[in-house]
Amino acid sequence: MLPFAGILLGIGSSFTNETTIATYGLTGVLHQGTFLFGLMQMLAGAGNAIFGNLALIFALAVAMGMAKKEKGVAVMSAGIYYVIMLTTINVLLNLNGSIVDGVITDKVKDGAVTTMLGIQTLQMGVFGGIIAGLNAAILCNKFYKTQLPDVLSFFAGTRFVPIVSMVFGILMGAFMFVVWPFIQNAIYALGGLVQASGYFGTFIYGCIERALIPFGLHHIFYMPFWQTGVGGSMEIGGQMVQGAQNIFFAQLADPNTTKFSVEACRFLTGKYPFMMGGLPGAALAMYATARPEKRKQVGSLLFSVALTSFITGITEPIEFTFLFLAPALFAIHVGFAGLAFATCHILKICVGTTFSDGLIDLILYGVLPGQAKSNWLMLLPVIAVYFVL
Repeated sequence: MLPFAGILLGIGSSFTNETTIATYGLTGVLHQGTFLFGLMQMLAGAGNAIFGNLALIFALAVAMGMAKKEKGVAVMSAGIYYVIMLTTINVLLNLNGSIVDGVITDKVKDGAVTTMLGIQTLQMGVFGGIIAGLNAAILCNKFYKTQLPDVLSFFAGTRFVPIVSMVFGILMGAFMFVVWPFIQNAIYALGGLVQASGYFGTFIYGCIERALIPFGLHHIFYMPFWQTGVGGSMEIGGQMVQGAQNIFFAQLADPNTTKFSVEACRFLTGKYPFMMGGLPGAALAMYATARPEKRKQVGSLLFSVALTSFITGITEPIEFTFLFLAPALFAIHVGFAGLAFATCHILKICVGTTFSDGLIDLILYGVLPGQAKSNWLMLLPVIAVYFVL
């Protein structure tokens, strides 16, 4: 499901970005009210519906995969468990004053609270869904044959599983409310280290950003660099702009820009080498080393996930194909990711991004602005080297 959702999101997001449309003179065909703009919005919305709800999808899918019997009951119980866990956290956030009348207060850091399924809760990313799915499967495996006294016999067996999932969902919500803020604070502290450490800090940034992908927590880490003063500040066109991505797009729209900011792009450009070169190369390696009788079967999967990574920069489809099967390879991938960010920083390559680093964004934010501004030609040999790596 993820490769197709990634292509929809990549195409739709790139061609509904206002700065992109204005910069390349596409306002005649792409603006509010035109059929093409509406179509791009629908594509982006369809893709975002999947990636925006990955935690729930993981909860359901993990439960289905891990339940030994009664998989349908396990899936339904995982959904119940997940929603109740989020709601419990929401109630506790309201009770301690972190949320007042639906407004997030300054008791919590920026990005620590998000909205999932209409519920304001702690930003746990995919990790929260994995917890719900695993626990629901465990409860299903343990209780699907439970016998109760005759007066309660209607609630025995498979009917008991979603009931006990409700109870454990409350308990897990209370537990995560206490524990998760410490994990979030550790992530924020790593952000401070990155900002103060030059090229080594850029390497650390790339490693951490990839290492958090399995848990869906990379957004918590990189978003402050992209959208706040943590990622730097610069005066552009007479206005002070904060955040690496905001700086890049302000420079893209400013006709006086002669060279994009290297200090801003150190947090944006580093994913191009492994998204366009490294991971497609990994897919080819997996295909080449697959058993001959399996190659046709795995080839269709690997081709689609490699193409998704190359064109749109959506990498979860390919990363999740080997993450749980070969975690040692993922650890190597994390190191390569950090090295890619540092390499682009050292070589002063400045290609921005909307949300990920694929061919679409390379053309829009590297090739079209020109070599003088982005130094995009230097990126091509780096991508080639990463394909070999």
